[in-house]
Amino acid sequence: MKLIDRYILRRFFHVFGLSLAAFVGLYLLVDFFEKVDNLLEQGAPLGLYLAYFSAKVPLITVQVAPMAVLMGAFMAIGGLSRTSELTALWAGGISLPRIAGPLLGTAGFISLLLLLLGELVVPWSIRTTNEIWETRVHGRPTLVYKLDRLWLRDGEQIINVRLVQPEDNLLQGVSLFRFDEDFRLVERIEAPHAEHIGESWQAAELQHFRFAPGSGQLLSADRLREMPLPLTRAPEDFRGAQVAAEELNFRQLRQRATVLRGEGYDPRRFIVDMHNRLATPFATLIMAFIGIPFALQKGRNSRIALGIAITVAIGFSYHMLHAISMAMGYAGILPPLVSAWSVNLLFVLLGTYLLLAERAN
Repeated sequence: MKLIDRYILRRFFHVFGLSLAAFVGLYLLVDFFEKVDNLLEQGAPLGLYLAYFSAKVPLITVQVAPMAVLMGAFMAIGGLSRTSELTALWAGGISLPRIAGPLLGTAGFISLLLLLLGELVVPWSIRTTNEIWETRVHGRPTLVYKLDRLWLRDGEQIINVRLVQPEDNLLQGVSLFRFDEDFRLVERIEAPHAEHIGESWQAAELQHFRFAPGSGQLLSADRLREMPLPLTRAPEDFRGAQVAAEELNFRQLRQRATVLRGEGYDPRRFIVDMHNRLATPFATLIMAFIGIPFALQKGRNSRIALGIAITVAIGFSYHMLHAISMAMGYAGILPPLVSAWSVNLLFVLLGTYLLLAERAN
């Protein structure tokens, strides 16, 4: 590595490290003040506080790393411009691509690290924080959620749900099993869909099977329409399953989507999340790319306060547009691949335009 590369990267990592620590610390501080009342009301011990916020660090790191990289790239190039070192480098025949190359290469390496972290560590982080918050803090019943289905108990019956969509108050592939005191099956209900309307779950159609308690022989099999399901669970009780997609890595999401599609269910949400697993880490490289032309434009005015303002503004714009794009993907307005990658492409085009405009000047 040449001397100029080490010099630029030293500037970058100095700001990047401080920014990453500051952003993670600020995120934890805000989250602490949001959660502390609930933790105190439930009488949670200190160890639970530490376990919850420690488990959340990997997730927060992945979320704020792009902004830290943006801050590092802006201040590294801006610092060279502010001290006229950038002008000296240009006068010495060193081009902008040669100067920016180490920063973009490092940002690309950080993107790959975040991709690996998101596959191996972040799902565990989300599962752990959800388990602590829902079960150990609030004492809510544990949902036995496997890769292919959800199982839980509701009084004397066991519920099996193929796909939970709590944001739409919708359950897909519902099976209810009722047992007698000797745990022998006496009743089974199958409903392709169930929607929570008013105070009950309504099924457009269902199959109702009754079995003899002693022998298990089938007594009746009825096909019914527009019937309420004997479910006492509210949509909020299934909300723990909503985060299941966040708890899965790319391979598991692809497997889940394939199984659901093969069984005739809508796997759109899992396909969108699957593409998003690959798109999100590369926001780090894009933030470095877009931070360079901003630093060149601001030149000698590239101060810390300005860097923070630009970082927050660009980061907020990116996350807002990405959230809108993802919502459109979930709703089926955009194809999954487009919803996951469109904002990345938009910011690449913006960065390219700013670079070309700067070179034209």
